[in-house]
Amino acid sequence: MTQVVPAAGWGGALLGLAASLVLALYGFRAQYRPGTVRIGQLRAASSVMAGGAVLSMAALETALLTDNFAMSYVAETHARATPLLFTITSAWSGLGGSIVLWTLVLAGYIFVAGRKLTGPDDRLGTGALGVMGLVAAFFFGTVTTVANPFKILATPPIDGPGPNPLLRNDIMVAIHPPLLYLGFVGFTVSFAYAMSALVLRRGGVDWLVRTRRANLVAWTFLTAGLIVGAWWSYEVLGWGGYWAWDPVENAALIPWLVATAFIHSSVVQVKRGMLQAWNFVLALATFSLTILGTFLTRSSVVASVHSFTQSGVGPALLGFLVVVLVAGFTLFALRGEDIATRTRSLRLGSREGLFLVNNLLLCLFAFVVLLGTLYPIFVEALNGGQVSVGRPFFDRMAVPLSFALLLAMGAGPFTPYRWATPGLLWTRLRVPLLLGSAAAAVVTVAGLRSVGAVAVVFLAMTIAAASVRQLLVAAPNRRPRGLWRLITGQRAYWGGQLAHIGVGVVAVAISVSGATTSRATVALGPGEAAEFAGYTVTLDTTEQHVEPDRTLRDAHLVFREDGQVVWTAEPRLETFVNQPQAVGTPTVWSTAGRDIYVALAQLTPENVTVNLYRYPLMSWLWVGGFMIAAGGLWALTGRRRGRLEWSAAETAPSEEAKAGA
Repeated sequence: MTQVVPAAGWGGALLGLAASLVLALYGFRAQYRPGTVRIGQLRAASSVMAGGAVLSMAALETALLTDNFAMSYVAETHARATPLLFTITSAWSGLGGSIVLWTLVLAGYIFVAGRKLTGPDDRLGTGALGVMGLVAAFFFGTVTTVANPFKILATPPIDGPGPNPLLRNDIMVAIHPPLLYLGFVGFTVSFAYAMSALVLRRGGVDWLVRTRRANLVAWTFLTAGLIVGAWWSYEVLGWGGYWAWDPVENAALIPWLVATAFIHSSVVQVKRGMLQAWNFVLALATFSLTILGTFLTRSSVVASVHSFTQSGVGPALLGFLVVVLVAGFTLFALRGEDIATRTRSLRLGSREGLFLVNNLLLCLFAFVVLLGTLYPIFVEALNGGQVSVGRPFFDRMAVPLSFALLLAMGAGPFTPYRWATPGLLWTRLRVPLLLGSAAAAVVTVAGLRSVGAVAVVFLAMTIAAASVRQLLVAAPNRRPRGLWRLITGQRAYWGGQLAHIGVGVVAVAISVSGATTSRATVALGPGEAAEFAGYTVTLDTTEQHVEPDRTLRDAHLVFREDGQVVWTAEPRLETFVNQPQAVGTPTVWSTAGRDIYVALAQLTPENVTVNLYRYPLMSWLWVGGFMIAAGGLWALTGRRRGRLEWSAAETAPSEEAKAGA
């Protein structure tokens, strides 16, 4: 058993590598010589690849669950006292295991793509499978070489250190990494189809239509992964925030921004036949940025609580990224004249014009974050100097770009294609603008003094009101059944509107909570009290608990309002077996209006020092984030019945157009 399980895992990776090479060979041969390769052969290769990936992951989990410390990965990331859930999640908590999970997800996407081939002469699809086979070959090859988790140790240890403390004290570790992998890896599909279309000198919308569902799946999972990751940081790290512009956080945000631009510009090409070359660039850029993000996480070139230790995976990923960029953009340059959009006027005062503005803003946002993330790495590589690009830079650049994006997002979906008259825009937006102004006035009277936060409330309410107004105007009748029929009949459009409303909710939560946060650090002895945010905070007692895999020390803090006990906070510090580093776990009291956040800074037998935060509207950040992901999911559930529906066709009634004219 000690030798068999690791051998099976390594054998599964080798099987996946061989199958991916066969798939690449067969895919390209079928593209250039249709009829020489049967669809069944391609599907068989993808099935064998998926089987190899499943075998590798099953072997990894088996070794962890059976405490097989003869395998190097288990010895490095597992401990006998680790609870079952975190033993299972250890399969992707370390470097080698995370690449095994990548191959498993990629093999799943390829397996599905193989079932979507339309016939033996589907040159676009077979070529895309060939590209995906090459990508899979790289990752399976990485598992069998520089990131091999199945190595056998000559002298196995009796026990191991266990997972990183931050990866064994919250259930989010079972959710956040798989969501990100499903998002990152999914963009391989659109990249592969884009490269296949370039090889064939085939423009048009076929490759976009065929990758629409994969793009939405990847984007939805990546959105959910970002939100869950921010929530995890907020609930676990204890520093009182949810986003620190950490390099690894940025590495996930950058491809999300570019992928969002890609999804929007795809709509314009399908509807109006424009931005074709731009979509090829965005598909290539999105995939390349996922590889860059993977490199940043696994190369140790950046200091981050999210990054892995130094290994040979970093240079391999960097080399692969260079190959993708050089090959991809060289092919694009050679085929650019063949796939360029034929001349067609594009007016700024149209939906496609505003979509282009939205695209440029998203890409500019991504470039700014990328520049701030990579600049310290370049400086250190060139002259050995140490520089840092901190939160002030990112905030200074992100705030104006976010305002501009909200403006474009507010007007774009309600502007007609080709041209919008001022009268038509005023007809569609006058009521939402009035409601947005009313909301801004209400929060100002309520005491919100930040001009930026008030402006965000105005824009967010305008966006939400415009979506609701469009729904009411476009519905065949305003009864619940009529509204439901409209929403379910055009899921791509209304899924987008739900996501836009979610963005507005997130923007309000971020701006209001940031502008009105209350903070305090207090030191309390037993029975001592302090005042904070209208509450009297009293230290009741401190306790210590010993569990099989950890020692917990916590403080019981009683919150009183008008003399009545309203909440008892129990922030704690945890010290794990074989891990001397203590990990703090805050406690949060959430309501619809605000969060009270308590984190231990220091705990001694004499007193405790706690950091206290009050965040208005913080819970709405998570609500808005999941609304964005739900919008992608709603758009995904709709059945495509032609290009018009896919591209979110106009829903405004004809009398409005007449009024605007």
